[in-house]
Amino acid sequence: MKQFVYNALPGRVVFGAGALAQLPAELERLGARRALVLSTPGRGEDARRLAASLGARTAGVYDKAAMHVPLAVAEDARRVARELGADCCVALGGGSTTGLAKAIALETGLPIVAVPTTYSGSERTTVYGLTAGGLKRTARDARVLPKTVIYDPALTLGLPPAVSAASGMNAIAHCVEALYAQDANPITSLMAEEGIRALAVALPLIIKDQNDLNARSDALYGAWLAGVALGSTGVALHHKLCHTLGGSFNLPHAETHAIVLPHAARYNRDAAPEAMARVARALGAGDAPSGLYDLEVKLNLKMRLSDIGLRETDLERAAKIALESPYPNPRPVEYAGVLALLRAAYEGRRPEA
Repeated sequence: MKQFVYNALPGRVVFGAGALAQLPAELERLGARRALVLSTPGRGEDARRLAASLGARTAGVYDKAAMHVPLAVAEDARRVARELGADCCVALGGGSTTGLAKAIALETGLPIVAVPTTYSGSERTTVYGLTAGGLKRTARDARVLPKTVIYDPALTLGLPPAVSAASGMNAIAHCVEALYAQDANPITSLMAEEGIRALAVALPLIIKDQNDLNARSDALYGAWLAGVALGSTGVALHHKLCHTLGGSFNLPHAETHAIVLPHAARYNRDAAPEAMARVARALGAGDAPSGLYDLEVKLNLKMRLSDIGLRETDLERAAKIALESPYPNPRPVEYAGVLALLRAAYEGRRPEA
């Protein structure tokens, strides 16, 4: 066994169908009396119903969370939290809402109770991101880690199959990068491999029947493991590219992760053979990059960056931005290789086995 360092992140998890009913008790545990409920506009009605169910324990609702956490939205939400005298944030939704809660916590120190409705995994990491001036910048800070996460699979039943698939592949991307991260270790690698396995089994079942509660539970379990694995290690080229494509070109977060993942895995395959062997094993495939690609085809996902709004003329600029302050990566990050990766993702080519 090689030497390693493992930092276990604190946090309480309440998991199971119907677990949302435990929210009042969890707020009581934190001593919270004025919770600000956060959501995207699309989940505004859900947020207001949740706030109403909390009664006097609610400070209000802020339903303007947006993809990639624009700085202007973060600043507005911080203002609202201060004016309402909030002493806690309840983030109801996916990565956009959790990201907004993190932006508030970063400045105010307010504790977060996360109630995920997608498979983003952001709720179990200290990573936060803010977008301004066409650039998305990420960092880590212990203050943004939610104190409690309530995983209620019943809340994911309404997530459309296509969105579920893309979100699930985003979670798998966290696992893949955790396996070859600079600070990977045996503990998080166990979680990452199990997370890939659980999601790879559950997602095709969700595509067949979006109301399959057992599959939804397994997928949420896999997403939890993905979040823990990502939160306890680091990220590499895949996430750098997705942050670039999202922050600078406004591409949808989960779909971008799904499309880029097989190609980023192909870029790193020969430089991280042990990690790729674990990915392939978890997928039940002979080769990790092509196995990831084939899973996405099975899930009926869009396979080309050109399908989600990237222009061919954007490829060179995206490659150059990705080389600015690159994340640690098992294979050296070089312009020609990154541009080839992006072009393959733009065209949707199946990675060579």
